[in-house]
Amino acid sequence: MATLRAGVIGYGFGGRVFHAPLLEAAGFEVTAIQTTNPERVAAVKEEFPNAKIVETTQELIDLGLDLIVVSSQNSAHKSQAIAALRAHIPTVVDKPFAINYADTKEILDIANEEKTPITVFFNRRFDSDTLTIKKAMSDGSIGKVFRMEGRFERWAPMTSPDAWRESLKKEEGGGKLLDLQPHLLSAVTELFGPAELKFSAVQSIRAYSDDDSVLMVQHASGVDSYLSACEAMGAPGPRIRVTGDKGSLIIQDLDPQEGFIKQGVRPVNGKWEVDTRSKAHLHRGSEVTEYESVPGNYVDFYFQVKACIEGKGEMPVSQSDILMIAKIIDDAYEKSIHK
Repeated sequence: MATLRAGVIGYGFGGRVFHAPLLEAAGFEVTAIQTTNPERVAAVKEEFPNAKIVETTQELIDLGLDLIVVSSQNSAHKSQAIAALRAHIPTVVDKPFAINYADTKEILDIANEEKTPITVFFNRRFDSDTLTIKKAMSDGSIGKVFRMEGRFERWAPMTSPDAWRESLKKEEGGGKLLDLQPHLLSAVTELFGPAELKFSAVQSIRAYSDDDSVLMVQHASGVDSYLSACEAMGAPGPRIRVTGDKGSLIIQDLDPQEGFIKQGVRPVNGKWEVDTRSKAHLHRGSEVTEYESVPGNYVDFYFQVKACIEGKGEMPVSQSDILMIAKIIDDAYEKSIHK
């Protein structure tokens, strides 16, 4: 089968660090990249010299691509995804899929109307963290899980209000609830199944958009997940603590794949040549032992996308999961104890 041709909308952090390198590693040809930023144009020319640089989404569509990846500012996701779907081009949208539930459903309804596959880039389902928790649940190391804690916390009290995620209102796609909580929600719903919001506290600490949120969701499986995203945390907690009746699994640090790509280390032919495991420890009171973790591989996301396009499987994230997480985010704003 001929090499699949992909176009990427946006060459900021997401397009440059995640999508373009991972597409290439999964065997796609990065045919074109949409950007008008002079610095990013220069970066494309250096890193993907064979890629065509275009200024508009219509120019991408006119190239007759096999896949379009939307990695633009959140407020543009809806219009760009719909344009790709109307052209019957399979589409991946970076998280958040859209800025609210209504827009999410509209996009998915159009995808179904046009009979064109679409999904969201929930790469954290392919983290070492998530895969290691699956292993610990499978081998019985932590017993029956009843609580999960996930965190994206850091100390950044002086983050610039000029950054769009910091300065835009939630209605415009700004804020850290939309930026970080989808990562956490995507992981816990992959691990423990469908969930609904039971508690939320969403607020702004640094006088910009929301930058502190705590969500508690309850899964139909009986597990409770406590999820924290905070940009003003002087003492960040562990990335992951998942607890069952036989112990707790703790993972302190972020999956290393993002760091490797930033350093210029990329997966080759779908595989990493460096260790992509997070360090994990099993805690039973004062007894602490190292737990053998599972290597993460974000390329697997695009392998599944590729299989779907070729008629050999489904997209890696289902429409039902996309809708469920969009509803939880909407509910978190609406039901927050901070008004």
